[in-house]
Amino acid sequence: MSDPSFPLPFYLQADEGKRFCVLHAPPRTPSGAWLYVPPFGEEMNKSRRMVSLQAQALAASGVAVLVMDLHGCGDSEGELRDARWETWHADLRLGLAWLSARFSCPVGLWGLRLGALLALDFLERNETTLPCILWQPVFNGSMFLTQFLRLRVAASMASGDSSRITTQALREKLHQGEILEIGGYDLTPELAHALDHVNLSETPPLHLPIQWFELQGPNGLPTPATQRLLESWQTRGGRVTFHSFAGEPFWQTQEITDCPDLITRSTGQMLHALH
Repeated sequence: MSDPSFPLPFYLQADEGKRFCVLHAPPRTPSGAWLYVPPFGEEMNKSRRMVSLQAQALAASGVAVLVMDLHGCGDSEGELRDARWETWHADLRLGLAWLSARFSCPVGLWGLRLGALLALDFLERNETTLPCILWQPVFNGSMFLTQFLRLRVAASMASGDSSRITTQALREKLHQGEILEIGGYDLTPELAHALDHVNLSETPPLHLPIQWFELQGPNGLPTPATQRLLESWQTRGGRVTFHSFAGEPFWQTQEITDCPDLITRSTGQMLHALH
């Protein structure tokens, strides 16, 4: 049988339904493989084009990429309200096992935004050492949750709602067991609780080789917050290398946006990290 053409869409069976996947692979045996860990909510949709372009660039260079929609997200089975942080951990385990069974080559995790936090948390809790590529990473789940809740606050203000909803009031609703609809996505108390308790900004994963890519500030340098965190990690012995890139924040722009500089900078590092 001839090799399938790529990219190759398929479903991978998990305990809670099927996960939609797209495999990007070279025609020959790959020298390495990455499992992509997507961001949350609309950021995942905004990023699909950039992720596809990066995966194509890697496949052309001899490296495979498995793009998987997590449980309850995208085209995978299940509802977002049924998704759990632990279930997403299981999805990563499933994807890595599938890549290892299909290809005899080194594998790594490539995470974007909240997907970067999920990837790091997975590797830390499983005490697994794999190469890790982070695009615009989230390190503090509680801060990310607050930012996500602000979308609901902003929508309430834009609609003229006089009830003055606050992030604290929304957190209280979650604490009471209410599922919140924010920007078309269901946020469950279980997922909110998990996010509130994942914070790697103060506990760097010292054993992991990390390549961190972040949009540079207006002066071409990391933001002060990024610089402080980077210095803290490196002072404690973290194996992290920082790369800044120029472009638009494609994960949140109104229109679908490309960032060629990020792809150019990432490709070389992603090839090197697996060797």
